This record gives sequence, C-alpha cells and structure tokens, in this order.
Amino acid sequence: MPELPEVEVVRRGLLQHLPGRVIETVASNGKHLRRPVPEAEMAALLPGARITDVTRRAKYLLIHLDSGAILIVHLGMTGQCGLHPADSPRHKHDHVWWRLDNGLELRLNDTRRFGLVILASPNEVGELEQTVFKTCGPEPLSPSFSGRALHEMSAGRTQAVKSFIMDSRTVVGVGNIYANESLFNAGIRPDRKAGAISRKRYDVLAGEIKEVLKQAITAGGSTISDFISASGERGYFQVRFNVYGKKNEPCPCCSALLRHKIIGGRSSWYCVKCQR
Repeated sequence: MPELPEVEVVRRGLLQHLPGRVIETVASNGKHLRRPVPEAEMAALLPGARITDVTRRAKYLLIHLDSGAILIVHLGMTGQCGLHPADSPRHKHDHVWWRLDNGLELRLNDTRRFGLVILASPNEVGELEQTVFKTCGPEPLSPSFSGRALHEMSAGRTQAVKSFIMDSRTVVGVGNIYANESLFNAGIRPDRKAGAISRKRYDVLAGEIKEVLKQAITAGGSTISDFISASGERGYFQVRFNVYGKKNEPCPCCSALLRHKIIGGRSSWYCVKCQR
C-alpha cells in the first residue's frame, strides 16, 4: 500500500498544479470507499472554492480551500490520486473526480476501495487532531520525533521494536519496508524488545528512520504493488533495499545470509551479525 514516502511524493506532485485552481464541479460513481463518499457535502461546499495549499498528515492528503474547509483523501491500499484532462475517458476504478477551472480533473482511482474521502467544514478543521487524526503520533520528519521521544515511549514495552515503530501512535508512516531498512541501518534486530533498547541506540534509529524516508521520497517511493505518483511515474527506492524481501541473500555489509521472520504478523528480514 502507499506509505508515507509515496503519499508525500503525490503531495509534492499535486502541489505543483493545484494551488490557485478553482473547483468547478464534483462527482462520484456512487460506490462506497472505506466509508460512503460525502458527495452531497462536497457538492454544497466545493464548487467555486479555490485551492490554497496541499499538505500531508500521516498518510492523508489535505487539500486546503479558501473557504477554510479541508478536503482529506487517504489512498488506502491501492489508491491513486492524479490529474487528467477532463475530457479523457475515466477508468473503471475512478470513484471520485473534481473538475478544475483549467480543464483538468483530479481523480481518485482505487481498485480495492479501501481509500477514504472526508470533507472537514471550516468549523470542523480545528478538531481534526482529536477526530480524524486522533491515533496519529508525531510526524517522523518533524523536530518532535527523536530518539529521546522513542526511548520515553518505549519504557516498559515488551513488544518487538519493529512493531513498536510501525505503530502509528508511536510515529506515523513507518511501514514495513521502511521499518526493515531503518532497523538494519541502525544495527538493531527487529525482534528486540522495545523497552530494552538504550537511548543512545534510539537516537541512531530515529536518525535512520528520517534518512530512509527522505531517501525514499527523493527516489519517488517504492513500487511494490500499485503505487503511482500524481504524475503517473513509478518510484524506484526498491532498487536501494538492503534487506527487504532478501531472504537467504548475502548481507550487503558482512555477506552473512539474511534471515526471515514473522514479527507482529509482518515479514521481517535482518542480519544476525550486523543487527543485535
């Protein structure tokens, strides 16, 4: 599914085209996504609204409007959100589309329909951190995310450190790919108890999480399944993987064969020599 780097790549692509554009009409094919699409609310609030900014919170895209409302889109597992000529044919899984004043349409395509569209009115925007984002921890690329914060949150935790950093309440957007790669770079075994890791090692891990995510964003994300950026281009961070998906392949640092283990229901790859 699209993880934080992929969503950030989409955000940056949309940011080049959406601010300043006016939404003329909005429509959907009538099918539900994870929740029903708020078509009536959008039809009442969006036509004539000018887009002022495109931001991101966790894996949600936030399209800000001059009315003070915010259109929120989550890509789910297979969602794609991109711009297309308004007169071009829509595809089977184009579920929601917003026509703009420049002859383009912003379309949400979602094969498995696990995505989400939410419209927060100006009166609801101030409550988003307590409603839509109530289970979202700090942003990994923000100053508030640090080794100190990880160490404090891990106190007494017996769960595996990989599960700990993949929990969105700990930090948002560290999906399976990026957790595997960050732990390898930090030299920490993914099955170590979160509460048994020192502050010093968490400082290293926090830095590696930031670095891995930044590299993935620069590379355009990881094309593992259906991810496509707003421009239609596929990411290529997967060519930089050190351990992800590489069971029984040699470790890039010591040449020992990489191990595979299921941790918290997710596949994990690691080196028994380089990670402890």
